[in-house]
Amino acid sequence: MPVADQQQAARSAQIARKTNETDIQLAFNVDGTGISEFETDVPFLNHMLDLFTKHGHFDLQVKANGDIDIDDHHTVEDIGICLGQTLREALGDKKGIKRYANVFIPMDEALAQVVIDVSNRPHFEYRAQYPSAQVGSFSTEMVHEFLWKFALEARITLHVIVHYGQNTHHMIEAVFKALGRAVDEATSIDPRVKGVPSTKGVL
Repeated sequence: MPVADQQQAARSAQIARKTNETDIQLAFNVDGTGISEFETDVPFLNHMLDLFTKHGHFDLQVKANGDIDIDDHHTVEDIGICLGQTLREALGDKKGIKRYANVFIPMDEALAQVVIDVSNRPHFEYRAQYPSAQVGSFSTEMVHEFLWKFALEARITLHVIVHYGQNTHHMIEAVFKALGRAVDEATSIDPRVKGVPSTKGVL
């Protein structure tokens, strides 16, 4: 796929996942420049992934068809799975990475915090209460579904806290911007790190 071909030496990966419910092709470049291209049937998720890509300075290409005649669930879930798997593959042995990140992002009246440990131990904590159950046609419970599957497949510890807010769109937007910044920081190379940042000697 074009995004994955841009930098052969970069930390990048691509995946094709086809089930009876979805057909997804995804390419992810950790060391990108914020280039994004989406062909999915979930416009709000496209918007959130665009924010994640731009603020994390990644390159991300997603083409997804799913059974949205039922609802968005399978498409959102499987994109989260694919993104997590490509992140894990792209990072390889994780040598030299910073590993941790703690990012706060305000979006007008809303404030979100994302804390990450690229630990190879998948765990997800989520603290968010939204004023409305939907943003347009997008169900806010899908945010949890996406992030949970992303953390599980990337094998990272991910804590997401929305401290406050009044506008549901703003609150979710702050989460995805913070996620992009946190993944970028945690996966960035620190020249002081020799091998992997763990006393175990492996991540």
